[in-house]
Amino acid sequence: MLSVDRKDFTTPQVEREAYNDYPLPIGDGQTISAPHMHAEALELLQDHLKPGARVLDVGSGSGYLAVCFAKMVGKNGKVIGIDVVDDLVHRSIANIKKQNSDLLASGNLQIKRADGWKGDPQNAPFDAIHVGAAAVSVPEALIEQLKPGGRMLIPVGPQNQGQEFRQIDKNEDGKVSSKTLMGVVYVPLVKPPLKTTGNSGHT
Repeated sequence: MLSVDRKDFTTPQVEREAYNDYPLPIGDGQTISAPHMHAEALELLQDHLKPGARVLDVGSGSGYLAVCFAKMVGKNGKVIGIDVVDDLVHRSIANIKKQNSDLLASGNLQIKRADGWKGDPQNAPFDAIHVGAAAVSVPEALIEQLKPGGRMLIPVGPQNQGQEFRQIDKNEDGKVSSKTLMGVVYVPLVKPPLKTTGNSGHT
């Protein structure tokens, strides 16, 4: 984490607070998590972030944690960061280019727009999956995309109510186990807007 400057991933309005240990807004109703939560995630996933590992960061937001993951898995690893909000995807790529453009150029890190509830089946399976927003329930697609021997971290629970930070492990036989680590408060894992047809003009 010391090698990734958090200020690069905050907005100009709050960059003076970049090194304080609390979440900060990054636009579109989303936040960059507090540094202690990023540290917690990296510590819990460290045995699954070995050189050459494949990682999915769902709700990658600012791009900060995806860069941390990419540095840990090294040049032979692959990190996919996905977010459903176009503006966040574009801003996070700009954030990463400030000091870590080599990760994007090499292909070690890819940030793209995608539905976090569906994950990224094209690049699955993953050794580690991190979800940076709270899901009402654990998306089945993410469990399916977790490699045997892999680990997922995900906040689960409704918005503005009690949420749990869960660790989900899949053993080498494919058996899935889950345990609650702590209570948390996260923004919701956004679903893409439904497109409608007809004369309403709404999408």
